[in-house]
Amino acid sequence: MDSHTYPVTRTDAEWRARLTPEQYAVMRNHGTERPGSCALLHEKRAGTFSCVGCDQPLFESKLKFESGTGWPSFNDPVPGSVETTVDRSYGMVRTECHCARCGSHLGHVFEDGPPPTSLRYCINGVALKFEPAA
Repeated sequence: MDSHTYPVTRTDAEWRARLTPEQYAVMRNHGTERPGSCALLHEKRAGTFSCVGCDQPLFESKLKFESGTGWPSFNDPVPGSVETTVDRSYGMVRTECHCARCGSHLGHVFEDGPPPTSLRYCINGVALKFEPAA
């Protein structure tokens, strides 16, 4: 992770105890889950998607859309919940998004989404947990 200090911090051992091996690989080591592998890809109920690492609400289901990429996609995050950095890995320049509360890697944001924002937050489903609306 970067040198930025987040409101929620944990030791490496605490992260490993909290997360599954796949979640740890994605969220703490900037990995990517296999496309189409997450059940949340098909979640269509009203509710909120939160960070597995710290429970921060990240995305509302009303802004989720089917992008055809194999990862859950959203137009916009809950205000203040997601921060971005420049990702220069794999010989390309992308915009990485991470949880503003714990710094966990979530995915990337692209400028090829539908209106009104034209943004596509392409998020690893293993980084999310879903809470249906009451």
